[in-house]
Amino acid sequence: MSQRPITLSEQLADAALQRFGESLRIPPDLPGADELLRMLTHSSHRKWTNQAVAPDLLQVLFACALSAPSKSDLQQADIVHVEERSRIKAIADLIPDMPWINDAPVFLVFCANNLRIRQIGQWREKPFVNDHLDHFMNAAVDAGIVMSQFIRAAEAVGLVTVPISAVRNHADQTSALLGLPDAVFPVAGLCVGYPLESGRIMPRLPLAVTTHVDQFDESGLKDHIDAYDARRHALFPLRRQRHANIYPDAKLNGWSEDKARHYSVEERADFGAFIRNKKFSLK
Repeated sequence: MSQRPITLSEQLADAALQRFGESLRIPPDLPGADELLRMLTHSSHRKWTNQAVAPDLLQVLFACALSAPSKSDLQQADIVHVEERSRIKAIADLIPDMPWINDAPVFLVFCANNLRIRQIGQWREKPFVNDHLDHFMNAAVDAGIVMSQFIRAAEAVGLVTVPISAVRNHADQTSALLGLPDAVFPVAGLCVGYPLESGRIMPRLPLAVTTHVDQFDESGLKDHIDAYDARRHALFPLRRQRHANIYPDAKLNGWSEDKARHYSVEERADFGAFIRNKKFSLK
């Protein structure tokens, strides 16, 4: 006797269970369920086939990405498609622990662009008086939203990606390699290609930790984190203990142990100076 096919609602419920460790009530015949399933099963990829990504397809994906919401219609996000392999290698050489940058069929850098609005002010003979932290945030958030929308569009056509925030580890060199002028800075890179292997659903913190009603609430946070550590470790144990030269082996090398170690060592401490040199006051 043949088994009945699993419905989209059941697939969504299973994906949510894998991701968050809890069951969600999925309405039957939910509109857009296939797109929601794609989002719930998202995973980062670091290995690709040799299949090239057609230039025309990339243009479509750029158009989809740049159709994302933009703060006050300021449109402060740009995409640099790094085509020249020697230039990609130069960026990859700055980040030697991420060889997949050099392997990716397509490498993009999503940039925040506050220069355009400054130039428009000059051309229209208007003062630029919003030289403070918020305009930096506006541009950075716009670039992040555009990258997120690109990922969503790419996955819809069968491509996979992995973001590279480490381009900010060497922001000066990255900026020079890409010819970024003042008031334009790299937010993140993105490797793009067709998958060599299937992805996996990486567990996330439970929704009880990351969603709130009316007011921010951290009730029971430590218990939630401990339970998440155990659940994630059982499914995907970390292969190595971060900064083993500094800390003794932890009995449970869980997510929270790894992230505590991660942020105990200084990283990108010069990024603020880089941004100020890019003519952002951050005041």
